[in-house]
Amino acid sequence: MTIYQLLVLFPLWVCLPHFCSPEIMFRRTPTPQKRILGARVPRSDGKILHRQKRGWMWNQFFLLEEYTGSDYQYVGKLHSDQDKGDGSLKYILSGDGAGTLFIIDEKTGDIHATRRIDREEKAFYTLRAQAINRRTLRPVEPESEFVIKIHDINDNEPTFPEEIYTASVPEMSVVGTSVVQVTATDADDPSYGNSARVIYSILQGQPYFSVEPETGIIRTALPNMNRENREQYQVVIQAKDMGGQMGGLSGTTTVNITLTDVNDNPPRFPQNTIHLRVLESSPIGTAIGSVKATDADTGKNAEVEYRIIDGDGTDMFDIITEKDTQEGIITVKKPLDYESRRLYTLKVEAENTHVDPRFYYLGPFKDTTIVKISVEDVDEPPIFSRASYLFEVHEDIEVGTIIGTVMARDPDSTSSPIRFSLDRHTDLDRIFNIHSGNGSLYTSKPLDRELSQWHNLTVIAAEINNPKEMTRVAVFVRILDVNDNAPQFAVFYDTFVCENARPGQLIQTISAVDKDDPLGGQKFFFSLAAVNPNFTVQDNEDNTARILTRKNGFNRHEINTYLLPVVISDNDYPIQSSTGTLSIRVCTCDSQGNMQSCSAEALLLPAGLSTGALIAILLCIIILLVVLFAALKRQRKKEPLILSKEDIRDNIVSYNDEGGGEEDTQAFDIGTLRNPAAIEEKKLRRDIIPETLFIPRRTPTAPDNTDVRDFINERLKEHDLDPTAPPYDSLATYAYEGNDSIAESLSSLESGTTDGDQNYDYLREWGPRFNKLAEMYGGGESDKDS
Repeated sequence: MTIYQLLVLFPLWVCLPHFCSPEIMFRRTPTPQKRILGARVPRSDGKILHRQKRGWMWNQFFLLEEYTGSDYQYVGKLHSDQDKGDGSLKYILSGDGAGTLFIIDEKTGDIHATRRIDREEKAFYTLRAQAINRRTLRPVEPESEFVIKIHDINDNEPTFPEEIYTASVPEMSVVGTSVVQVTATDADDPSYGNSARVIYSILQGQPYFSVEPETGIIRTALPNMNRENREQYQVVIQAKDMGGQMGGLSGTTTVNITLTDVNDNPPRFPQNTIHLRVLESSPIGTAIGSVKATDADTGKNAEVEYRIIDGDGTDMFDIITEKDTQEGIITVKKPLDYESRRLYTLKVEAENTHVDPRFYYLGPFKDTTIVKISVEDVDEPPIFSRASYLFEVHEDIEVGTIIGTVMARDPDSTSSPIRFSLDRHTDLDRIFNIHSGNGSLYTSKPLDRELSQWHNLTVIAAEINNPKEMTRVAVFVRILDVNDNAPQFAVFYDTFVCENARPGQLIQTISAVDKDDPLGGQKFFFSLAAVNPNFTVQDNEDNTARILTRKNGFNRHEINTYLLPVVISDNDYPIQSSTGTLSIRVCTCDSQGNMQSCSAEALLLPAGLSTGALIAILLCIIILLVVLFAALKRQRKKEPLILSKEDIRDNIVSYNDEGGGEEDTQAFDIGTLRNPAAIEEKKLRRDIIPETLFIPRRTPTAPDNTDVRDFINERLKEHDLDPTAPPYDSLATYAYEGNDSIAESLSSLESGTTDGDQNYDYLREWGPRFNKLAEMYGGGESDKDS
């Protein structure tokens, strides 16, 4: 419905003193009203109210949005009380949309909207109006503002910010558990009617979920919804304006709801009894099998811990929980023996590690199963009675003496016989041997503790029926000591006595060592082999002894060296002794007993060489070395560079180019032989280092008609007489072949061009060197005859 509005101009009543405040009245009228002129109005208090003229009074204009008529939409009318109706006034409009969206009839003041207006784009427009004199263009009233407000209509449906929502709620939730809240917005004016009032309803998803009409909160509507039965739900929510009444606009959205898992299912073994097998030879820690309990839950709610709670194999087996696969791995805990026990029974329990107290009422979250493990027999290697053996034996036992016995058995029920042997890598000297049948270990060579006190052997026990099944054991043999070594001097003693020595003077302290190691420790005794008039031995009883003089003074010119036999013996059984001889030199000493000279020849020699003499000797030696080095260097220059056969072979230059015949002038120029002047310089040998560069001698040029043979002979004679030429031939190329041979050519290239057979009998006349050729070619006729 189109509402025509009229902007009415009223006079402003101004209150005089003691008058009441004036009231500005606005109302819509279909036609303009004339201005009410000032009049006197009696008041109850006897005072007269005077009206003061006011040019403009404004009200708000209201306009419906989304006008669909064909004509311009009428907004209202402006009118001034100065307007006499004679067209002398002109109405002007300015402000928001003036001249484009809103136009005014400058004569009548009627305002129209030129197009549809959307309130959601702009809710009101502020404009300014003024009436001016058309002729003078002067305003007859001050410019004033007025507002055009756009009335809303329900032209926008509610919209959701998301087309699809994703939400989740734990399974087994109680009825009314909040899942998610969806909110729709309406662009219409919420303060005008119900255009923006939205009501929510559920179109799809019942009876599992519900939605609150006013808030859009989605809640569960069924109790005990189980994720294991159904996990995904799709709910469609509708938002409708106009308070949900008929004729309202609506929008929808989809909410995908997932039930999240809770631990409401206990683990369950698929079988009550599980059978496993294991070899008795399986080492400790070997995995023999696995058990697995299934759990309908997921994630941590399905995590299970396995343990062995009962059975006769709790000490023989263990179980480990594999976190990745949620399996229980059964492993060997102790060595198994088929002959001792062949079957074990275990009771295995699987229990959830994360239990939700809210679901205790569903029962215990654990399960058990029986695991039976059968031990299978294998052919086991022999078993020694001990993990290792230690034998002790004296080093003086006879060869072939048994030092100990190792014992082994076959653990299998068949009890196969055992064969013993020694690992020779542990007895490289073959000092020991073992009886293959009973394991008796005996010596095959004499023992010596001083060479080796310990012998670490390895004995091998193998089944005779299956030699591959073998076991090794360590055998330690300790050699016990026997007093079989005599003591001897600890070191070599260089002993001297001064010529001016007095009786009882100490000249040497001696000690001894013994390779034996008696239990009570070493104890040595020292004595002389015979009474000596010059020296004596005094035992210190601490395994040392002192050598003392017995006479006054010694003469080195008479005897310069004395030999003193000393007997050293130990105290072990049997007693071992040895005789060591001390060499005592007679020397000249100073007053303090320091040795100066010990030989008689030393008296004839000077006391020593002076420093100058030593320097002179060194200089002579250096000069001799310099001369010798120069001579060797000079000799090395004369030697050829090629010093070995390998060098000769490496430096051979092979000339195998046949040449191009007479037309080839590059291969060899015979003119060089005829004209030696063409040689620019003398070619030196490359296999030796030249000592002196000699100026080549110029020889007269031979005439062109000189025979090449004569030329070469002349040159050879010249070089033979040349003192600067090398002492051996150095010419390697001969360009002249010589006269024709009486044997002519031996080549067979022309044999095909001769008529008939050739006669090779003349080869026999050339001597024994051609006999082979004569036999090959001379017997042609006889071959044909045969």
